[in-house]
Amino acid sequence: MGIFDFLKSDKKKAHDAAETAKEQVEQQAAAKPATPDARNDLGGKYTDAAAATKAAADRMAAAAPPKPAPAPPRPAAAMPPKPPAPGPVAHHTPTPASAAHKAVPSAPMPKPAPVAKRMYTVKSGDSLSAIARRELGNEARWRELYAMNRGVVGSNPDLIHPGMVLTLPN
Repeated sequence: MGIFDFLKSDKKKAHDAAETAKEQVEQQAAAKPATPDARNDLGGKYTDAAAATKAAADRMAAAAPPKPAPAPPRPAAAMPPKPPAPGPVAHHTPTPASAAHKAVPSAPMPKPAPVAKRMYTVKSGDSLSAIARRELGNEARWRELYAMNRGVVGSNPDLIHPGMVLTLPN
């Protein structure tokens, strides 16, 4: 017996049970005379559910406002030409969001006046933290000072030489 043989046997049992039930329903239907009330046979509950669903759909359709019928399309040759717009044509005032405003080039904006950069010349015995404390008021801002002057200082922030000119942050 293989690993999945039990599934095959269960499937066969279910199929056999379905066949038996189908035969019983057919026998009952043949034995009973057809009645207008279909609730007595096995399919009655399904018939009733379908009838109830159809009745509910009919009630909803009756309560809904009627939809206007779409007008049939007319051939292009049969269409009359459009009449001109009545009255004077109103002119559109451009707004910042309209396309007309975007198409008009705006006046160039004046550039802000350059802010004077503060400079500091390194003296003997200086360190970035000492310069930050003295010039910026906070010793912890040495990283900001180093980031602005990496090209002047080089890769080692501890190695600065007298005479280096550093740019101070605002």
